[in-house]
Amino acid sequence: MGLRTDIGLQNPKARGSTDTYAENLETDILIVGAGFGGVYLLHKLRDELGFDCKIYEAGKDLGGIWHWNCYPGARVDTGIPIYEYSIEKVWRDWTWEEKYPGYPELRRYFDHVDKTLDVKKDVSFDTRVVAAQFDQDTSKWIVKTEDGRTARSKYLILATGFAAKRHFPDWKGLDTFEGVMHHSSFWPEEGVDVKGKKVAVVGTGSTGVQIAQEWAKDAAELTVFQRTPNLALPMRQKKVTKEEQEANKRHYADLFKIRMTTFAGFQYDFVKTLTLADSPEDREAFFEKLWQNGGFEFWLATYDDMLFDMKANREAYNFWAKKTRARIHDPVKRDILAPEEPPHAFGTKRPSLEQDYYDQFNNPNMHVVDIKQNPIVEVKPNGIVTSDGKLHEVDAIALATGFDSVTGGMKNMGLKGTDGVDLADKWKAGTWSYLGMTCNGYPNMFFLYGAQGPTAFSNGPSCVECQGDWIISAISKLRSENIASINPTKQAEEAWRENVTTLSNKTLFPGTSSWYMGANVPGKPREQLNYAGGIPLYEKEIREALDGWKGFEVVKVGEEMNGTNGVASH
Repeated sequence: MGLRTDIGLQNPKARGSTDTYAENLETDILIVGAGFGGVYLLHKLRDELGFDCKIYEAGKDLGGIWHWNCYPGARVDTGIPIYEYSIEKVWRDWTWEEKYPGYPELRRYFDHVDKTLDVKKDVSFDTRVVAAQFDQDTSKWIVKTEDGRTARSKYLILATGFAAKRHFPDWKGLDTFEGVMHHSSFWPEEGVDVKGKKVAVVGTGSTGVQIAQEWAKDAAELTVFQRTPNLALPMRQKKVTKEEQEANKRHYADLFKIRMTTFAGFQYDFVKTLTLADSPEDREAFFEKLWQNGGFEFWLATYDDMLFDMKANREAYNFWAKKTRARIHDPVKRDILAPEEPPHAFGTKRPSLEQDYYDQFNNPNMHVVDIKQNPIVEVKPNGIVTSDGKLHEVDAIALATGFDSVTGGMKNMGLKGTDGVDLADKWKAGTWSYLGMTCNGYPNMFFLYGAQGPTAFSNGPSCVECQGDWIISAISKLRSENIASINPTKQAEEAWRENVTTLSNKTLFPGTSSWYMGANVPGKPREQLNYAGGIPLYEKEIREALDGWKGFEVVKVGEEMNGTNGVASH
């Protein structure tokens, strides 16, 4: 079978009736990606500031990750209304069906966004960027697409998200498998029928947990191949009525303001109490309350020192293990899925939210293989072989093997700096950015929900609106001050990288090998890829940089051609 591994090469020529599909496109601002970030920026820059603005999108519709994700059980792990835009004309006439919406409902949400904001007229779908470089003579970005089109823009914004490049294992024989096999983000729209079949799920991140929960209901036999236990938390999913949402909408404006004042952009935050300052009885009662509330409260509304102090962290893990182990009957499965000794500090890998994941393992047809102890060594035409020599015969394989997260998407589109060096080469030995939104050598280029921003430590829409509003402010200021281009200095990048590392080193995150640290992709540098100071501190730091363009080289209009260069204070 052919395993799809890339978003390109599906359409020899993108076709559309609007000027966004022009062979030679001229625009003020070109945005790459039509998910939460790209759509938000298009609306604000086009409709509120009057810029000519276009989006290139590799997929066939709006939604970003929710366009690509249609695997069984795919749903968001943030409850509504926190996981939506704060734009009143969008939320005013929209109601959800579930507290944690699945991908079909999220796609309907983006249809509603399009009807409300008229987005698609300025989006070119089936359009993959393969090269982009800033022309210093004209202060324009020249962007090439896979099907041979060219765009020129004063500003380039990358809204490709943190999970744009898929990660595939390098197992021997992967291409010899004769059954059905898909990466979770290249799932066929028509689905995969597993009724009465033997199936495998490889990987136990949020995607693996969600697929396993769903496939377990239909498959004759399901084997989960687990490298690291997922310290999953109870989702507490429920239906939500239109009436209760309409009644709550009078609080939405305040709620959207509150979410920007919390560490991770949720409606709750860490409590200003230390774990061991509470008595064991009070601590147990507090943990129980968070547990019953569900969602990420046990992770992000807990004691202030949980992610900083190993003794405090162990108290959280012990509670998690006690609650989870009680649900798993088989002692062997129990020790693999929820060991008594923590596989890593709790919360330093993003917990998933589960509905009945652990309960499914009480069924005799549900198995788990610890591939840290017994690795996968080969794929045969009829199954998966582990290092103990056992062939696990399967008819279908779900590869929930994740992404080259946070940096992978930006390194995969032929971005060249003013020195001609590809970003993939610049970032080969580590990641450098300024403010988690700009890069030295890439003038007038901005990105969001990517490297060295709050990204994976935050609610997506909260991060998008925080960074998006800064980018909008920056571009508005550039226009009003008659500036041709800005380019962050190398010193500013070094200082920001040091800031990100220092913030991370105060926490327990560096002690865990995770995609937060780039440790899930062989050969990728191990470093903190996310800003661990929380959204309020991040907002303060990035806003300070706008004052006098701290950390940027500034070129005024008229200075481009004669080589003069005004440099802002740093």
